[in-house]
This record gives sequence, C-alpha cells and structure tokens, in this order.
Amino acid sequence: MNIIRTNYLDPAFKELVEQLNTDLANRDGKDHPLSQFNEIIHLKHVVLVLIKNKAVGCGAIAKYNLTSMEIKRMFVIPSHRRLRIGENILSELENWSKELGYAKCILFMGANQPEAMKLYLRNNFSVIENYGKLKNIPDSICLAKSLP
Repeated sequence: MNIIRTNYLDPAFKELVEQLNTDLANRDGKDHPLSQFNEIIHLKHVVLVLIKNKAVGCGAIAKYNLTSMEIKRMFVIPSHRRLRIGENILSELENWSKELGYAKCILFMGANQPEAMKLYLRNNFSVIENYGKLKNIPDSICLAKSLP
C-alpha cells in the first residue's frame, strides 16, 4: 500500500469521487441536500491510497476556520473495504492537518453511512452539533476530533 498526497486535479481522485457520488446517490437519492457540498475544485490537500499502482481510496482536507480542517470526500472502493484503508487515509489527513498548523478536524456525513460512522468513532471522533449550512439538514451528522 502506498499513500500519496496530491490535489483535486489528480485523475485518479476524480474517478474515485465519481464512484463516491454514485454510492451516495444510491444510499440517499440523487437530490439529497448534502450533495450540494460535493464540489472538489477547492481541494488542494488530497490523499490517495494506491495498491499495485491502482487508486483504491481517497480523502481530502479543506480549511474550515483558523483552527479546523474539514475532512472531505472519504471513500474506499467496495472491493478493498474492511482492510483498514480508511483508517490509513484518515490518519494521513490528520497528520497533514497538524503539519499545516491546525488543532482540529471536523466533518459531516449522511445518516445512511453506518460504515463511515464506525470508522470515525473508532478513531476518536465525537458527534457534535451540526455546524454552518448543515444545521438545517436533518439527516446530516457532524463529527470532530482534537488533534494531539
């Protein structure tokens, strides 16, 4: 397994995001309110996991405020789930956030993603009050973790 840092222009990231968007549309419906936040053009900090030179997982961080980075676009292809790839992506994003001087990671997800919820809780994220534009989206879940 090889973990690389890249950005939103990476073709492998774009392909994984397409698969993620399809997965989310299947879970939540194509017009779910959270889909409005799926744009990737602003993501300058992207992580890819490669196995045998094939991208099998991704994640990104974006500045939320002066102290927090927001984790975005986490995804592992179905054939490679349950191999702790998501944990490796999450760890790399947390480390990158710390390197950039941030003290916290926050994120949001839809309620129909039990696998993601298990991943975040297992990695010491806590459910928080919905923040920002998410306050009025009832089936969104927000989480946060202070970085050591």
